[in-house]
Amino acid sequence: MSAPAGVPPKIAARAAKLRAQIESHDRRYYVDDAPTISDAEYDRLFRELAALEAEYPALATPDSPTQRVSGEPAAEFEAVTHRVPMLSLSNALSEAEAEAFDRRVRDALHSERVEYEAEPKFDGLAVSLTYERGLFTVGATRGDGYRGENVTLNLRTVRSIPMRLPKGAPPLLEVRGEVLMFKRDFEAMNAAQAASGDKIFVNPRNAAAGSLRQLDSRITAARRLTFFAYGLGAVDWGGIAPPATQDALLAFLAALDLPVIKQREVVHGYAGLLDYYRSIGAQRHDLPFEIDGVVYKVNDLALQQRLGHVSRAPRFALAHKFPAEEMATEVVAIDVQVGRTGALTPVARLKPVFVGGVTVTSATLHNEDEVRRKDVHVGDSVIVRRAGDVIPEIVRVLSDKRPKGARGFVMPKRCPECGSAVVRLPDEAIARCSGGLVCPAQRKQALLHFASRRAMDIEGLGGKLVDQLVDNGVVHTPADLYRLGVAALAELERMADKSAANVIAAIDKSRETTLPRFVYALGIRHVGETTARDLALHFGALDALMDADENALLEARDVGPVLAQSIRQFFAEPHNLEVVAQLRAAGVHWPESAPKKIAAGKLAGLTFVLTGSLPTLTREEAKELIERSGGKVAGSVSKKTSYVVAGADPGSKFDRATELGVPVLDEQQLIAMTDGAGRLQRGA
Repeated sequence: MSAPAGVPPKIAARAAKLRAQIESHDRRYYVDDAPTISDAEYDRLFRELAALEAEYPALATPDSPTQRVSGEPAAEFEAVTHRVPMLSLSNALSEAEAEAFDRRVRDALHSERVEYEAEPKFDGLAVSLTYERGLFTVGATRGDGYRGENVTLNLRTVRSIPMRLPKGAPPLLEVRGEVLMFKRDFEAMNAAQAASGDKIFVNPRNAAAGSLRQLDSRITAARRLTFFAYGLGAVDWGGIAPPATQDALLAFLAALDLPVIKQREVVHGYAGLLDYYRSIGAQRHDLPFEIDGVVYKVNDLALQQRLGHVSRAPRFALAHKFPAEEMATEVVAIDVQVGRTGALTPVARLKPVFVGGVTVTSATLHNEDEVRRKDVHVGDSVIVRRAGDVIPEIVRVLSDKRPKGARGFVMPKRCPECGSAVVRLPDEAIARCSGGLVCPAQRKQALLHFASRRAMDIEGLGGKLVDQLVDNGVVHTPADLYRLGVAALAELERMADKSAANVIAAIDKSRETTLPRFVYALGIRHVGETTARDLALHFGALDALMDADENALLEARDVGPVLAQSIRQFFAEPHNLEVVAQLRAAGVHWPESAPKKIAAGKLAGLTFVLTGSLPTLTREEAKELIERSGGKVAGSVSKKTSYVVAGADPGSKFDRATELGVPVLDEQQLIAMTDGAGRLQRGA
């Protein structure tokens, strides 16, 4: 391809390569659902192409990826008359109706068995794309089937839609298909909408429809939509031999770089239709996009023509819908469940309703704020949604049907499981039980954390054994572990005398520990290993820590108001204090010391993020080196990150650091920043 006038050949070649790369990555993301580069790398390619086109305007061809977004919003959508009507499909809501469809087709064709092409039914927005001499010229919505809205500018922003078809395309090709939004993009968009205080979309279909009908195509471009082709409208084949079957037609469209569904099959007879329906139903919730059923089409296109249409639907095709995933019902009560981490979750008890293929009697309300946001009252009529194995949830309240006696929800002040105080920290949406060491709902989680390697390090006390100890009523709190004997353990399933003796030995060994380990083992909210160590150094003794008020706690290193409140509330709960006293009485002890101020260190005030494999240091060793020198280690990169320390195969954190301009260090540079101070001794 020759370079445009005034454009150096090398520049033109680079622009062509960038366009090809961007289009390839668009296809991998939107069509194949298998992206191979990060968003940051994609943006870098896009910006480079945009810069070249800005410097050499002759490069900015209409089909360039940079030209997908128009500058000025449209005043309104013009009407488009479809050359060939965009008809709807008849629906089947049961297997009997699908069987009746097959029988009608067989009777009309005088055939004992018919070959069908079967494909998922997208839950999106039907559109028509017109290509003239290979160029995308007009895009329209279905509308009433005869006239739709001209949304060409918005469809140009959908990156899975090619702006130009490859050689071999018919002179006129009107492609029918569906615009939709991947689940992951829907979730990301709603998260961004919530963060900015904007409207939350109910489901991906509403999001796709709302995004495509924006008057400002720049808004559409900011929302990741995709497109799948499933048929044709008007066509001028121009001497090209048309495909003979529906399956061959989709293969033809795929050869023109138009996205088509991969999960399609050619099946035979009603048995084949039903097998496909059940197979796709089993895969439904693993697909990257929403579907609401499957579509059956007579595979032979000549037979399709012979069967024709009835009213506004074709005789040769049928949509076999899945059971509804949204239904109306009534809230009869709102209970509170306590989770294994102490989180209190409001749960709506519902009048039984059949939705998504099962009978639903309850739905999660997540937290107190969510109850307030959705304005759910006991007695309300609500719309409930269920998708696959996802816990049913209340989508919205039918406020106009609220009875006079409807009651609002109040979060209890005492845990319904153990009676401990319920607390909600300022930076959290979740209310929690403060009786972490005694609450039955948290019992297993508390014991596993207490016995974990970085806490009391009780080897052999794993999940299966803890399950048995709790389920059989043998252990209620961590203090009960120190009353166990070999005989009691040996009676449990899969526990021989030797295994039981080993566990008892590990429990006895754990009686001698350190104050940081013990504080960490208590499972205080927000108190990790580093904070436990800092608290132990600052207060020197457990009693001093337990007696400290919030002001005294704030004097410890990196303890802020939220953390101070969490610690204070834990030790203010009498149940927790009783367990601590029992542990001490059982002989759990540690050396105590005088309070010690933590030296600032060379890295004081700096936050580091570790990524990749370092040459000589493990991740834990690098973390300890940083913390010994006064620095902090975070799990994710943000604008507040001081440095990212990268080793081999750094991953997305490295990309994020590059995007935000955060300095990146290697292992040697990190060690140099400490002047070797605190260098770790192996085995120390």
